[in-house]
Amino acid sequence: MDDISHKLGDLPNLSRQQLLDLWQKLCRRPAPVGLRRELLIPFLTYRIQENTYGGLKPSTRAELRRIATLLEPSRGPAKRPVRARLKPGTRIVRTWRGTAHEIFVADSGFEYQGRTYRSLSEIARKITGTRWSGPAFFGLNKRASQPSHSDGQ
Repeated sequence: MDDISHKLGDLPNLSRQQLLDLWQKLCRRPAPVGLRRELLIPFLTYRIQENTYGGLKPSTRAELRRIATLLEPSRGPAKRPVRARLKPGTRIVRTWRGTAHEIFVADSGFEYQGRTYRSLSEIARKITGTRWSGPAFFGLNKRASQPSHSDGQ
């Protein structure tokens, strides 16, 4: 523990060239051109801690990749908004044709009428009898407020 604390504590005392050399050693490639010293230090701090304690969980890395893909400028505006995942215990209520439909978010999926479903779209399809985007049907994205067809209410 003292070794890592010592390494991290020394980073601000290193010259820019020493930081660049350390980057090359830890990342096995040169630092991005023009990366300021003020940014080199926190990146190197993270990398040293990652090497010592382990990195992000695969599920976290996958979620970050998904968000990054949606934010790529070459893809134009995101087709789907980036939204936080629904937390287990959340209750979603949607009225459809005069009937209130209640969904509970569980660790294993979405519970509706005593059954567990993998997606909200499956539940929306069961309720409406047609193919719907579950997040749109349940009002969880911006497009849901402006449906292109009748919502049956």
